[in-house]
Amino acid sequence: MSGKLFKSGMIVSAMTFISRILGLVRDAVIANLMGAGANADVFFFANKIPNFLRRLFAEGAFAQAFIPVLADVHHENDEQHLKQFIAKISGTLGVIVTLVTIVGVIGSPILAALFGMGWFVEYLNVQSAGDKFELASVMLKITFPYLLFVSLTGLAGAILNTLNKFAVAAFTPVLLNVAIISCAIYLAPQFEEPAYALAWGVFLGGLLQLLFLLPFLYRAGLLVKPKWGWSDPDIVKVRTLIIPALFGVSVGQLNLLFDTIIASFLGTGAISWLYYSDRLLEFPLGLFGIAIATVILPTLSRNHVSKDDQAFSDNIDWAVKMVCVLGIPAATGLFMLAEPMLLTIFGRGEFTPQTARFASYSLMAYSFGLLSFMLVKVLAPGFYSKQDTKTPVKFGIWCMVANMVFNLILVWPFDYVGLAMATSLSALMNATLLYVALHRRGVYQVSRQTLLLLIKIILASVLMGIAIHTTSPSILTWVEFSLLDKIYHLAKVIVLGASVLGVSLLVMGVRTGSFLSSKVINK
Repeated sequence: MSGKLFKSGMIVSAMTFISRILGLVRDAVIANLMGAGANADVFFFANKIPNFLRRLFAEGAFAQAFIPVLADVHHENDEQHLKQFIAKISGTLGVIVTLVTIVGVIGSPILAALFGMGWFVEYLNVQSAGDKFELASVMLKITFPYLLFVSLTGLAGAILNTLNKFAVAAFTPVLLNVAIISCAIYLAPQFEEPAYALAWGVFLGGLLQLLFLLPFLYRAGLLVKPKWGWSDPDIVKVRTLIIPALFGVSVGQLNLLFDTIIASFLGTGAISWLYYSDRLLEFPLGLFGIAIATVILPTLSRNHVSKDDQAFSDNIDWAVKMVCVLGIPAATGLFMLAEPMLLTIFGRGEFTPQTARFASYSLMAYSFGLLSFMLVKVLAPGFYSKQDTKTPVKFGIWCMVANMVFNLILVWPFDYVGLAMATSLSALMNATLLYVALHRRGVYQVSRQTLLLLIKIILASVLMGIAIHTTSPSILTWVEFSLLDKIYHLAKVIVLGASVLGVSLLVMGVRTGSFLSSKVINK
């Protein structure tokens, strides 16, 4: 494999690691402040809707449609054309997202009623949970402008990524976490309802992210005056690609949004339990899956433009190999240490041992889908880099329908945990469909080397899980530990598990050099 591609992935992972650590600190501060109570449910709800739209306009469908077209334009080596394209895409996206933001702010009660249906029903019936609907309506007015800021941030980041400047864009989420933490500590005491301070933290964090990237665009000579370009041929190409990609790349987010609607009927705590477990799932997903996907899409787009089919296939195989070697052990660790990790990271203030126990059930269910979530992130670019968005959208629709069916089947016997199980099952279905389609088209087939590596990783992860199970203290002991004791014992068990994993892989002949010396070409 090209050392350049591996290095890019490690840079993004490093920046993402800093962001995820601060994200856990942020969530620990929120947990201490609000636990899993009604106001916590409302804040997570008010933050989830603009975040969902962010995945569509910024990190998700837009990036998947924009980056391949940008790679085409950049490949022409025509600086004037490149600047015109960036000016028109930024102007067009800016106008559209501004309008969506205005509608969202004005129509926040409608959004709160639509996605918090359970709360709205209780509001109409003048029941206690109706207060959640009123609070959500107000908080959405504060958090919704985050969509505008982060969409333009995503555009700027995509441009920099195409120029192989991955670290800058990967660092920006740190600013969001710093803003929320600062508002929770310094602004929350000024409000009767602390959740408002967190909402303003989201607003401020989005603005800071955008302002941070502008100087880097200027230094690259690509900070241009936005223009409206709806009918421009390049913009039309992006428009054509983005419409189906709205579904194809955002299946997981749509599923989580459906989960929120159902969870609003399941009583206080359900949304928070799912949120806290999802936050721990997002740590390895962002650190490994999204980081690898971030560098693989521009690389595959360049391979496609240069018509290097072998490099294209080898790059996907490298990405699959990387998410397997990182994702399977991470999923095992999350499952085995779900409750201890939740107790250690969040277990103080309003976050009780009971909250940790309930959140651990959904985290264990999510852990089964971690590898599938990662595989979707690296297989979908195999289509988007070729400017094929129709195939993923077809699969996306199937998986959304399947997720809803799984929800209905599993929510009654398993309550909120059934929602997490359904999400994992639909992710597995999505990853399987994407791979089968790539295989049938002759674009990519898992190499024999990767299959052998997969078997070895599974065996090593099983041994790691056994080691964790036999050495980890009982849950009752974890609850009694002080914070320092929790950190010490959790670190000790993780180091032991990682050591067993590493030794097992070495004994089975796996070497890190195999990830650096394959035939992948990063042109």
